[in-house]
Formats: sequence, C-alpha cells, structure tokens
Amino acid sequence: MKDIDRIKELVKTLNYAAMKYYQEDTEIMSNFEYDKLYDELCKLEKDTGIVLSNSPTIKVGYEILSELPRERHESPMLSLDKTKDVDALVSWLGSNKGVISWKMDGLTVVLTYENGELVKAVTRGNGEIGEVITGNAKMFVNIPHRIGYKGKLIIRGEAVIRYSDFNRINDAITDVSAKYKNPRNLCSGSVRQLNNKITKERNVNFFAFNLVAGDDVDLGNSFNGQLDWLESQGFEVVEHYLTDGADLKDKVKMFSEKISGNDFPSDGLVLVLDDIAYGRSLGRTAKFPRDSMAFKWADEEAVTHLTDICWSASRTGLINPVAVFEPVELEGTTVSRASIHNVSIVRSLELGIGDEIAVYKANMIIPQISKNLTRSGSVEIPKSCPVCGGETEIRNEEGVETLYCTNEYCPAKKLKSFGHFVSRNAMNIDGLSESTLEKFIDSGYLDNFDDIYHLDRYKEEITGMEGFGDKSYAKLIEAVDISRKTTVARLLNGLGIQGVGEANAKVIARYFKNDLDKIINAGYDELVEIDGIGKIMAGDIVRYFENKENCDTIEKLRQELEFQIEKNTAEQIFEGMTFVVTGSLNHYDNRDNLKAEIESLGGKVAGSVSSKTSYLINNDVNSQSSKNKKARSLNVPVISEEDYIKLLS
Repeated sequence: MKDIDRIKELVKTLNYAAMKYYQEDTEIMSNFEYDKLYDELCKLEKDTGIVLSNSPTIKVGYEILSELPRERHESPMLSLDKTKDVDALVSWLGSNKGVISWKMDGLTVVLTYENGELVKAVTRGNGEIGEVITGNAKMFVNIPHRIGYKGKLIIRGEAVIRYSDFNRINDAITDVSAKYKNPRNLCSGSVRQLNNKITKERNVNFFAFNLVAGDDVDLGNSFNGQLDWLESQGFEVVEHYLTDGADLKDKVKMFSEKISGNDFPSDGLVLVLDDIAYGRSLGRTAKFPRDSMAFKWADEEAVTHLTDICWSASRTGLINPVAVFEPVELEGTTVSRASIHNVSIVRSLELGIGDEIAVYKANMIIPQISKNLTRSGSVEIPKSCPVCGGETEIRNEEGVETLYCTNEYCPAKKLKSFGHFVSRNAMNIDGLSESTLEKFIDSGYLDNFDDIYHLDRYKEEITGMEGFGDKSYAKLIEAVDISRKTTVARLLNGLGIQGVGEANAKVIARYFKNDLDKIINAGYDELVEIDGIGKIMAGDIVRYFENKENCDTIEKLRQELEFQIEKNTAEQIFEGMTFVVTGSLNHYDNRDNLKAEIESLGGKVAGSVSSKTSYLINNDVNSQSSKNKKARSLNVPVISEEDYIKLLS
C-alpha cells in the first residue's frame, strides 16, 4: 500500500510542477529534482505494474466517435432493494457481518482488464445492455490504465463529478438555461461523450465498489477483502467499513455526519453481506439481489411558521422567491430559509405569511418546503423589482411560471450584460469571470461595454487587487486586445438585444453582408423579411437601435474593433433547414456547440417550434413537453441526438 500512496503522491507533485511551469511560467523545482522524481515514479510503476490515468509517464490520444457502440453485460446489473428504517437494516443483517459504504450518485460503469491493461469500459445502461465508453474511461482522472494483476478482471464502480468541479463548470456558463441541474446529469453526459477530450476536461472520478470476476483471485470469501484487494491494485474504492448488527446504527450515524462536508454526490448507503458464498446462495428476486440492501436517508421534517417571502433579483433579471421561516433544527443544524425556485411552486403551495409549513433537507443538505398545512394563499407576486423598482412580468416557459424584472438598466442585470458580452460566443474575452467583472463594476472601472478596452487606465489598481498580479493583468489585457479582431455577428450577439442570440446574429449579419450601418438603420419591414426574424424580434431590434445610448455605445466600440469576415468551407448540408434544440445533451458539450455545428453546415437554430422548423432535437423523443406536443401538431419530426448524428452522414 505504501508504493501506491507514493505513486499517487509523485503523480500529483509532478503534474503540479508541470502545470506551474508550462501554464504560469513558474519553476517550483529544478530540472534535476523533477527528473529524479520522474525516474522514481517510472520505477514504482514498473515494479507494481500500476499506472494511473493522470500519470505524466503516459499520454492518451483523444478520439471522436460517430456513435457509442452497445454491448450486453456478461451478468445483469440489478437494482437494490431499499429501506429508510435503520432498524429494518439491522434486522436484515441479522447475525451476519456486512460491509457498509456510500451509495454514490453518478453513473455505474463496468471495467474489464486483461493482462494488466484496461481493455473495455461499459455503462450500466438498462442493466442488460450498456454503451461502450472505453476511450472516455481512460480520461477519468483517477483510473488505472495498467495494474499489477495480469488475469482477466471485471469490476463495477461509480463515475461521479465532484461538487467543486460541478460548480466550476456551471460558473463558466453565463446562460442560466444552459447550466447543468446536478452533478449526476453532468456526469452522465460527460461519460457518454463522443469526444473524449470533453470527458477529460470534466474531471470525472471513478470509485470501485464490486469485483464481478477475477481469475484465481483469493479474497478469503470476504467482500471487505475484495474491496481491499481492489485498492491494492491502484483503484480508488468507495469509503467502506466492516460492521455487524451491534455496530450498524453507529456506522450509519457516522456516515450521516459526514454528508455536509462531502465533495461528491451520494444518495444513501449500501450494505452488502461480507460472506460472498453465503450471499450468492441467497440468489435474487426478479428485481433485486438478496445479498445487499440500499439505505436511503429518511427526510427529517420539522413544522414551523412562514414569516416572509424574500424576492431575490438575479444577474439575469430572474427574480427568485425565498421562504423565510421561524428557525428549526434539521439534521443537526439550524435552518430558517429555503428556496422556492419559481412562481409556480409559490402558487401550488398556496403560501401565505403566518402559514404553518413542514420543511426538510433534501438528501440531508438542501432545505425545502414539503407541504403547507394552512394554505392561506395570501402571498402576492411583486409587481415591481426589489432592486430597481422597475415593472416585473411573469413568463410561462414550458408550463413553469417565473418572475422577471423588465427594466433593461436594472443594476442586477448589469453584471449579466457584461458576462454575456465577454462570453465565448460573443467577444470571447478570457479572464473576465463573473467575480472579476463584479469587482471591476463595483470599483467603477466598467460602466459601458467600451470601458473594457480601457482597463489599462487602472493597471495600478487592478494589479493590487486580491487574486491579481502583473502576470494575470498582462494576460487579461492580451485577451482584451485579441478580442479587438472580431466579427459583426459576434458583436451583435454580445450587445444582448432581446431575442437576438448567436444564431440570429449570424443570420442578420449574413443578410446585410456584415454592414453594421445597414443593420443599425434597418427598418421593421425589412427585418421581418429575413427568414427566422419574426415580428416580435424585428420590433425589439428596431427599438434597440432607436435608443441613443445604445447607438453611442456601438459607436465607441467601433473605434476599438476591427471587423473580419468568417470563412466557412464546410459543405452546407443543412442549408434552408431550421432546427430547435431542447432538453439535456449526451454527446455534445453543451447546446452552443451543437448550434455552432448546425450553423457551420448552413442550418439555422431557432428557440421555438414553428411551421418552418425542420427538426426538433430532444433526446426524450416521447416526452409530453410543450415543444414535443407542438412539433407533433405541426408534423415536425422529433429526433434524438443519435438521429441527428445520422443526418450528418
């Protein structure tokens, strides 16, 4: 075990040194010291036969697939029977010994090794048939590519994305609608990518939890020994403990106390009989194996009284309701607030100040309202924004009602506007994160978009800020200067005109042959003639350019920018076709990437389904969503990503 720990330590140290040297021009160790540690790592890898996926001694090439092949599992992967009652768990274990561990909330993956090499990785799929993701699995940050054991080995484990990486990825997405809902969904999409470079960027982790088959491996008939042996081969194994009926309640309590500090998602615990032979002799039901049991946390509820609803304005103009109630103890902590998410939930709960409500912590972490016992329904939806006092409006998006501030100049929106302007599909200025923009706006460095191109006025102040120095300031100014060479479509997208996103910006720029003056002076009648630009959007565009302040900003920006013409040599196989994309994606990094591909091939991507729509892309082709229903009523084909990929060929 010492050798494995040293391998992990060396990999971490060498990778950090390389990152500092190549990315930050900082040398934290001499070449002599680096080579010495590198040679030590090579020797340990040779002696143990263990090579981790992120070892600096190997390089794995990226690959792009047209689709993921499917394969039947050698043995079916069943679900687990479950309980929320600790006493029932103790009763199930009886006089036996068991192994208790986290029930990780990710995507189950089966790995196969032959002659010490990882040769295959398959997702759980429907339990009978999964998708082959071998190239992607080799990108998991902690998975061994080679192990010391040379026989055929099949193991199961959970691929997960840590909360810290989930938050990092979501923070980089400026479009709220494109943000990922939870780490599990993000992990599923990351593991099942067609481009394993994206999998690598997502920092997927793998935790082994079961040895399915191993030629001539003597585990002493112990499931706990099985996990210990997997750890000796270099696998990161789920946290687990040997337990019995007398100790089990204490172990469950110990796990429950760790949840709030976990950086990985979990949705309960798993208890497995330690005696492997006895467990197998019990057989299985039609749905569950009899040698294991899942434990789900029983949601602890508390009854309290609602004292207020706070309406919190976001940077996007979205105004979120937050319930404030008399403090109660839940899962060992005091809570007094819970997000209600949207207007629809406020109305469905019929909330009113003073109502008696029941609250709980979802997965023992996130406070939620479970029910309203009084249902007075006296809460009024605010007609003015809590930040600027501007008029609000309720928008119905696919059956969900949300509240928005309509004031274009609401201070809460300013940060969002700048975030959109510098985003990848607009001006593409690297280094201006939301937190940095917030600091610059609060310090008075940024008021209008053109101020970005004069940040050099504040060099002394910026380099003195926490997190900034001469190097980071120089990189920021370099990124700003690179963005000066741009396209009319990028600028048009970055301005944030209502309804004009990346796709429509390209359509408008192409129609007016990239002549910004013609775009600014275009009339309503001319705009509605453009394919895909409807009456509402045409009106919004005209009103935007009728605003003198907007035109002044554009004029100032023109003094800073040099417009270029984008060249597109790809065959225009989607010319004249319009797509709508909805739902989560499995094969593309995000909707922006899919939209960009469609547009590069001559197609257009719209936000809503109409009679002009050629295809609606939705992986849940049979859902009853409003877009699916509308597509069917208009005889518009609803296709999955796999169907779309077939169109490419």
